[in-house]
Amino acid sequence: MSDVTIYWRPGCPFCTRLERALGADGTRATWRNIWEDDEAREFVAMVNDGNEVVPTVVIDGRPHTNPDPALVKKALVG
Repeated sequence: MSDVTIYWRPGCPFCTRLERALGADGTRATWRNIWEDDEAREFVAMVNDGNEVVPTVVIDGRPHTNPDPALVKKALVG
């Protein structure tokens, strides 16, 4: 299992798609709401050329912008 952090925001359809695709495995990740966490928002903007693009998922220290849910699920289940 990898270290996975998912940066998201309410109302984002891509975040909802990821959450649904992960199902119960999604509880293994750390979820950070960029609308409630200024540090998270700044990080997302830094790795996305100043844009607050979500979901941004960090897997073992490497950021992925709007990744395929299968990639994230694989990281979570090993």
